[in-house]
Amino acid sequence: MKKVIISISLTLLLTLTGCNTNINNTPTKKAEEFLTKYQTLDAAVVDDLDRVIEEEEKFNTVNREQYKDLIKNQYKDMTYLVKNETINGDNAIVEVEITVKDYKKVMDEAEVYRDSNIALFTDELGNYSETMYIDYVIAQLKDAKETVKYTLELTLTKKDKKWELDPINEETEDKILGIYSY
Repeated sequence: MKKVIISISLTLLLTLTGCNTNINNTPTKKAEEFLTKYQTLDAAVVDDLDRVIEEEEKFNTVNREQYKDLIKNQYKDMTYLVKNETINGDNAIVEVEITVKDYKKVMDEAEVYRDSNIALFTDELGNYSETMYIDYVIAQLKDAKETVKYTLELTLTKKDKKWELDPINEETEDKILGIYSY
């Protein structure tokens, strides 16, 4: 009996291993791979982050590095749960619930604080200082503890028998960053 169970187990193991490419070629697996790239700070994700941060004109060199670290931590701390997969021919939608730090709430509160305390964000000449405000926002983001859950609908298309994630939209990107207006 043990030989039969071992033989069946080995056959099953070989079958699963031999079909590994098919197992990983599902919409859900592709969505998981996509989100895992954020969590593991894949080089392409970090390169894209660098590009976006470099384009932000309001940041100085220190702000850029601090903000980059915040976002990298946001990516690493993100958790997700696949809720549903719907396949319709060569198109699929994978519904995923992610949990991220609620940076949107922090940024909204910082804006209200600034508007109510504008004198705290003025330089020695009495002029509003965007740099002082950004320093404040970054400090607040560093202390962010509250999380928020968002639902992502990741779309995929099958090309040459292989599932590929479609480009994400701005809403999905904002959700991953934790800055989506809810």
